[in-house]
Amino acid sequence: MSSTDKNNTVDVQAFIDSQPVSAFQWRILLLCFLVTAIDGLDTAAIGFIAPALRESWQIGAADLAPVLGAALIGLMLGAFMAGPLADRFGRKRVLLLSVACFGTFSLAAAFAQDLHSLALLRLLTGLGLGGAMPNAITLTSEYCPQRRRSLMVTGMFCGFTLGSALGGVVAAQLLPLFGWRSVLLLGGLLPLVLLPVLMLLLPESVRFWARRDPRDPRALATLQRIGSLPAGCQGLRLEETVEGHSPVRQILSAPLRRGTLALWLAFFMSLLIIYGMTNWLPLLVKDTGLSLSQAALISALFQIGGTVGALCLGAAMDRFEPHRVLVLALLGGAACLYAIGQSHGDYLWLGLSVAGMGFCISGSQVGANALAAAYYPTSSRATGVSWAHGVGRIGSVCGTFGGALLMDAGLSFEALFAVLMLPAVLAAAAIFFKRARQASALPANTHITL
Repeated sequence: MSSTDKNNTVDVQAFIDSQPVSAFQWRILLLCFLVTAIDGLDTAAIGFIAPALRESWQIGAADLAPVLGAALIGLMLGAFMAGPLADRFGRKRVLLLSVACFGTFSLAAAFAQDLHSLALLRLLTGLGLGGAMPNAITLTSEYCPQRRRSLMVTGMFCGFTLGSALGGVVAAQLLPLFGWRSVLLLGGLLPLVLLPVLMLLLPESVRFWARRDPRDPRALATLQRIGSLPAGCQGLRLEETVEGHSPVRQILSAPLRRGTLALWLAFFMSLLIIYGMTNWLPLLVKDTGLSLSQAALISALFQIGGTVGALCLGAAMDRFEPHRVLVLALLGGAACLYAIGQSHGDYLWLGLSVAGMGFCISGSQVGANALAAAYYPTSSRATGVSWAHGVGRIGSVCGTFGGALLMDAGLSFEALFAVLMLPAVLAAAAIFFKRARQASALPANTHITL
């Protein structure tokens, strides 16, 4: 672009940074918040209904592992597919398709008659869940000013932890009255009700439009809803140039490779813990002698702690060096895991330890989403965020199946949580080494040839 042309264009990120956060941007955040909330409820639902499902069908913990892991495998596949599709066809299109997918198949899962059909339907549900979350993160981040990006992205993602916590509260109320099918039924109806609202009110990413056509009138009109464009503005520009047609090649190119691998390790380890706890904590707590309702409420404290942690850590990441914030949080999470193993005989201390673990581990994982969204350029951002989630889902599958193996191996409550400290320490190490290699990150004006 010539200097004359550049004078008649507006840099998208600089313009967003120069404006106060508008009602239009808050609406985008709210809609994506609702998507992640329903996503969280639906993802966690199978863990909350696991004790009731085990009693209803008279099966063991190992028999439940395929059902619990099926959705996680779907989440992994959905994340790997959704990122490149969103970078090519748009964030909104893939997000809508994902919401329709997980709503439809969650609804169908409520009527499953055996473990095999339930596992298959949860796998298909997971495809939609895996595509929805990273695209909601990407879309939100692309409308955020840099000065508030971490807090806004983590605030939006709190929908997931709140939705998961709501799943525990809802399960505690619905299970005694209507059985486990009612929880899945609710998880299917909510996204289908939200879908037409998203179609009507959610915009496409203005950065996605601007990358494809700097003079796209839709992009110009959308940016006008954030603030008044300068007189004589003829188009938009992005202060980043990345040559090459494959977003996957971009995230694995030399400037981004080390940071990408570090993010993958951090996502893998933290999601191993999070999904292991989401799926097995109700059973572990119940086996200590607490009631089913008490186990569900203790488990909900994990999600509540994660919500508070996400907001606090997001604000801290905007104020302090974000990598250091996450490293300290993850090490704190390792300490809380140790405390859980030592406190199963004390209901109050157990609840506090679980909430603290959620604050540190789940909260830092939400912060890692903001870190990933800020790390990649527009042309590969959806792929970068989605593939980090995809690798993380491999960890979630390992956490789910590994939890079943550890329980069947007869490990004590204390030993099991001591083992879980190791992934937390490894996640902290990954974030630490990403910070040490931060010079490899892609600045906004870097030019890369692939």
